[in-house]
Amino acid sequence: MSKTNNIVFKGLHIIAWIIFVGLCIEAGAFLVNFIFSVFKPEFVAKLYQKLDLSQMYNSSKWAFFSIYSFILLISLLKAYLFYIVVMLLHKLDLSKPFNTFVSNQITKISYFTFSIGLLSYIAQQTASDFKNYGYNIGNLNEFWTDGQAFILMAAVVYVIATIFKKGVEIQNENDLTI
Repeated sequence: MSKTNNIVFKGLHIIAWIIFVGLCIEAGAFLVNFIFSVFKPEFVAKLYQKLDLSQMYNSSKWAFFSIYSFILLISLLKAYLFYIVVMLLHKLDLSKPFNTFVSNQITKISYFTFSIGLLSYIAQQTASDFKNYGYNIGNLNEFWTDGQAFILMAAVVYVIATIFKKGVEIQNENDLTI
């Protein structure tokens, strides 16, 4: 591996760690806000990222908890997705990239990316339905605007995972014949 590729790989590893930490902070903030909203409903107007769902909470707790559950689940899935990416980059040996661990991690990345996209799409439709019933959904769409991009990315990553899986099989067959 050339020195330039090694520097780029280490840079990507650092960027993945920064994104992972940021997503963990965001998911942790949403989780703490969720717990506070259960025990102290007066904090619903002052949620993380200036999210004011007090009108929805006062109108229907079921609507509030379902919308907030979507936000929380999507943020947790994004954090876990980047945990998988960080672990993949941490254990990846670029001199021998075709192994079972890498293949499994790439497959997991495709599944979690698809889950985020699908959940974002369902959340978007649910929020749209709540808007038709007169709920103020405010700036909630920013939490699930990229659902279709995640679904497309999941398809691309799944193709890469399939190619990697076949590469591992071919490498294992070659190792057995030598």
